[in-house]
Amino acid sequence: MSTSSLLDQLIEALRCLPGVGGKSAQRMAFHLLERDRERGLKLAEALRVAMQRIGRCERCRNFSENPLCNVCAGAGRDRQTLCVVESPTDLAAIEQATGYRGQYFVLMGHLSPLDGMGPEELGLPQLVRRLGEGEVEELIIATNPTVEGEATAHYLAQLAQAGGVRATRLAHGVPLGGELEYVDRSTLAHAFGSRHNAD
Repeated sequence: MSTSSLLDQLIEALRCLPGVGGKSAQRMAFHLLERDRERGLKLAEALRVAMQRIGRCERCRNFSENPLCNVCAGAGRDRQTLCVVESPTDLAAIEQATGYRGQYFVLMGHLSPLDGMGPEELGLPQLVRRLGEGEVEELIIATNPTVEGEATAHYLAQLAQAGGVRATRLAHGVPLGGELEYVDRSTLAHAFGSRHNAD
């Protein structure tokens, strides 16, 4: 690739980012070295500090540099509803797109025994303890509509039922403004199977 071992190390380090292959990593490395060393140093410092100081919220497992994240520390949040999401990006999407004002629990993945992701890795014992506190009345299951996400949702619904908490699932189906002829078969089948009474 190159004659510099430091350059090779930089390119290899950049490849750890999602969607970044060898050519993209090389392009990024060359850009930083040729045109933007000052920002490259800022990036390196921001990465160093973030890796050292950002952990997980003790209550919801979201990324936080404090023991409690801003959502869990917020006094104005509804503590009777708890929304379970697979990742911090899912939490951010719900916060930005909805008026939801309840609490969250971030799994940091989904059930996938082949990948070593079981109940312990997802923090489900912590979730069970939280449901057992008696504060949560509704568990909103917002896992992705994938095979693993559906299996995780089923498992979560069983946990909620065992804890005497009502479990609800995000609706999935035909997107707003979508035309049936262009909706993929599995989405249409799921929407058809999950139909409800028209008000």
